[in-house]
Amino acid sequence: MLRFGLFGTGHWAAETHAAAIDAHPRAELVGVWGRNPERAAQLADRHGVPAFGDVGALLDACDAVAVALPPDIQADLAVRAAIAGRHLLLDKPLALTLADADRVVAAAQQSGVASVVFFTQRYHPNVTGFLASTAAAGGWQHARATMFASIYQPGSPYGDSQWRIEHGALWDIGPHALSIILPVLGRATRVAAMNGPSGLVHLLLTHVGGATSAISLTLDAPREAMTRDFVFFGENGTETVPPGDGDAITAFGTAIDQLLEEIDAGTRDHRCDVRFGREVVAILSAAEVARAEGRTVDI
Repeated sequence: MLRFGLFGTGHWAAETHAAAIDAHPRAELVGVWGRNPERAAQLADRHGVPAFGDVGALLDACDAVAVALPPDIQADLAVRAAIAGRHLLLDKPLALTLADADRVVAAAQQSGVASVVFFTQRYHPNVTGFLASTAAAGGWQHARATMFASIYQPGSPYGDSQWRIEHGALWDIGPHALSIILPVLGRATRVAAMNGPSGLVHLLLTHVGGATSAISLTLDAPREAMTRDFVFFGENGTETVPPGDGDAITAFGTAIDQLLEEIDAGTRDHRCDVRFGREVVAILSAAEVARAEGRTVDI
C-alpha cells in the first residue's frame, strides 16, 4: 500500500486527487496539508485522516506526495519531498520558471525517487493509444491545437484561482496542449508567440525534424466558443485526437498505477516524469519571452 500525503485543499485536490487516492486499491491517503488550515481540516475530516499543520510532519508520515498547489509552491514542496525520499505525483505545470523546474529534476534524480506529472489526457488509455500509433505512423508535418476554455463562467471552481488569473492560459492549459503534440512531433526547438483578445495566446512551434505546430489558448472564451480540438496533418492525411474516454478521477487512478509500476520495477523512465515536465516548462518560458519581445526564441 502506497501511503500518500495530499498537499492542497482546492477543488482539484478534493475532487480529483483525494477521490482517486481513496478509490485506488493500492493507495492510502494518510493526511492533508494546506495553506488554509480550516480547509485542510475539512478535507481531512471528509476522508477520515488527520490534517497536518507542518509540511515535514506529513512528509514523515507518507511514502509519496500528491500535490495540487500553485506551480511555484509545488516546485519548492517537490524538492523538499524528493530530498526526503518521497515519490512524486505532481500536477502541471511542474513550475513557473525553468530554474525551479531544474531544481525539481535535480532533486528527483539525486534521490532516485519515482515521479509522474499529471497531464490529464495522457492518462486516458484511448488517447495514449492514439498518440502511440500516430507517432509510429510518422510523416507528420504539422499539428493544430485549439483549447478555448473559460474559468470565468458562473460556477467555475477555478474563477478565483489567482495563479491562473495571473499567468493565464499559456501556463494553465498550454501544458495540456504540449503533452499531446510533443509525443507525435517530437521536441520543440523554436517558438514564436503573440497575444490576442480576451486572454488569447497563440504559439507557433518548430519541432526537431522540421515539423511545425500552431496552438491557440484562452481561459476566457465565450460560452458558445468553448472547444478542444487537436489535428495532425501529414503525408497520409489528417488525424484528430479523440477526447478522453474517462473522467479525471479515473485518469488520476491510472497515474497512481503508473507511479506504482515505476516504484515496483525500480525504473525511472516514465514518459511524463519530471524531466518531461521540465521540457514543457522550457517551452512555456521561451514562449513568454517570445510574446513579450515579439521575436522567435530558441528552446
